[in-house]
Amino acid sequence: MTFRDYFWASTVLGMHDAIVSTVGLVVGLVFADAEQYVILLTGVIAAVAAGLSMAASEYLANRAGGHSDIAIKCGIATGVMYLFTAGMVLMLFLFIKNAYVAMGFSYLVVVSIIFFFNYVRAHICHEKFWPRFWEMLSICFVVTVVAFAIGECAKLCFGIHI
Repeated sequence: MTFRDYFWASTVLGMHDAIVSTVGLVVGLVFADAEQYVILLTGVIAAVAAGLSMAASEYLANRAGGHSDIAIKCGIATGVMYLFTAGMVLMLFLFIKNAYVAMGFSYLVVVSIIFFFNYVRAHICHEKFWPRFWEMLSICFVVTVVAFAIGECAKLCFGIHI
């Protein structure tokens, strides 16, 4: 594999994980009737902690895999992409007071990020766009729905209401 392949893998990891974890967190908080600033604060704290963790994990994984020469670059790519993507998902909660509306627009942002990322990658790497786009979008959707369902079950089982 070339550095370009590792770089794309690292950016996909950061972007996809940020989408799934941030949207899952936001959806859970919105449906728990959390206030706008609670959602924003919780999202920022979770995004920074997870972004740093993802960067460190990607670095360590590349080092352990014998790719010390690219470990730092891949770790940075993963962390930066995670923080950028999570920030794009969360930023609407700064401007839109209604959490349900902000969440709806966040979904549009997510679809746009997935579209743009796969469009650029398809052109740079000479790959087919639509299969990768639909695959990534489908995986994000399924994982987000499962995370939401788990959150709702946990809320019911533990009797927690915000």
